[in-house]
Amino acid sequence: MREPAREPVRADAPDPELDEADTLPTFPPVVIPPADASPAASASAGSSGSSGASGSADSDASARARALLVPVADQRAAAPPAPDVAPVLPGMPAAPRPRVQAPGGDQTEETGPPCPWCQVGNRPDRHFCRRCGMSLADRPGVPEAPLPWWRRIWSFGEGPVPWAGDRPKLRRGIGRIFTWVAYGLALVLVIYAAFNVGTAWNAARDHFAKRAQITPDSAAASRSFGNHPPKLLFDKVNNSWWGPGISGDAEGEWVEAGFKEPTRLLDILITSGISTKAPDLAEAALPHRMDAIITTSDGKKVTRHIKLDQVSGPQRRKFRAQNVISVRFVIRSAFNVGDDKQVSIAEIEFFTRATTSGT
Repeated sequence: MREPAREPVRADAPDPELDEADTLPTFPPVVIPPADASPAASASAGSSGSSGASGSADSDASARARALLVPVADQRAAAPPAPDVAPVLPGMPAAPRPRVQAPGGDQTEETGPPCPWCQVGNRPDRHFCRRCGMSLADRPGVPEAPLPWWRRIWSFGEGPVPWAGDRPKLRRGIGRIFTWVAYGLALVLVIYAAFNVGTAWNAARDHFAKRAQITPDSAAASRSFGNHPPKLLFDKVNNSWWGPGISGDAEGEWVEAGFKEPTRLLDILITSGISTKAPDLAEAALPHRMDAIITTSDGKKVTRHIKLDQVSGPQRRKFRAQNVISVRFVIRSAFNVGDDKQVSIAEIEFFTRATTSGT
């Protein structure tokens, strides 16, 4: 039959098996002097110990007995660990406090240029940092994509947006002057367009309008040769011609076409020589440069410079003018000049807007 287990005995508890009669012998305490102590001090210490041994024999015996016992570790049950959520009173639930994760808790590492804000590596295909979420557009070594033209116009003179709490930089110097000059030019252009919107509208209509030929109501010239009066220039027949009747380049001679009502002219056709045939070019001198003096219904005169080529057939020239009542062509120079030749013009034709396209 097994003996029942004995309870552990504490080191400072008296031994129950020892009765009062069986007491341990008492020995005088041995005093160990220090290493640097003298022999006299050691002898005095021994004598003093002998004299006090009789008075403390009982207490020393119990202390030595306790020292001989083997100490036993405390086998009390360990306290259970504290729960994550502490108990609370009924009806008062308390949620657990959130756990904050450190920024550097990423398990995966990426290689690539560092973020300009937090210096964490990111793949080249990322647009935002994987840690701080800032834009990587200003990443060193990556060229910034140019803005479209309409954004550059509206953002003229604007710099980067400052961060919250930062004082924006003041623009001083020549850059501010250029900004005000550009604003002034834009204002001038807006005012000019506002006052000339009618002219721009008429110019657009003249460009797309259909042309219709118009015949002058009168014709005059500084001089004429024989049976070649100035009205032959406007008879819509290109085998008749006008000439001043003098040789040379006929500088200063003129021919004029008149209109009874103010007319809007768009183009003119001028046929040089005595006909449209190429062999007839050598038969007469051909006008080279002419001045067209335009007289409008309000009495104003405008001069246009016309330059012609030495070719056969009609030559078209733009002739934008409105409210025209007369046009005088003054000869300034000529081709193929000779003593036996005079400057000749076969036909001059005027064109205006067709009635189907409006007046």
